[in-house]
Amino acid sequence: MSVALPDAEALVAELVRQLAPRVTAETGMVGIVTGGVWLAERLHRELGLALPLGALDISFYRDDYASSGLHASVKPSQIPFEVDGRHILLVDDVLYTGRTVRGALNEIFDYGRPASVSLVVLADRGGRELPICAQHVGATLTVPARAKVVLSRSDGGVLTLQLERDA
Repeated sequence: MSVALPDAEALVAELVRQLAPRVTAETGMVGIVTGGVWLAERLHRELGLALPLGALDISFYRDDYASSGLHASVKPSQIPFEVDGRHILLVDDVLYTGRTVRGALNEIFDYGRPASVSLVVLADRGGRELPICAQHVGATLTVPARAKVVLSRSDGGVLTLQLERDA
């Protein structure tokens, strides 16, 4: 597979540019484990958000949970701020079918009723199975159907997008 992927660090900078005018001291940010949290940590720091960062592990909210079972790496979700009435930025690394985002929205609403939720993704690869779209996108990608776009993070915190053959 020889598809050129954009530089993830440049995409982070693009997202900061998009988000900076719309964040306030009251904006909440929540990342989806794992890649979404990595991206959210960077955005949260670079945007200087006042509220602590939240993290969601949506394993229990997946629509395939019954067939895939519990994974050993499930961590508790944490939203360390009041959700009710708040504008929330929901952050994920790669938007594909929309099922992960649907699970994350279900979990956010278990914490309360936000004023709004905006989806922020590093990359949108298309292929939606649900009517979900991101309001803030670093890049829109065209990749082969049997490929997976994966975000990795180096020990130094540098983010990289890679293409892997889907099993």
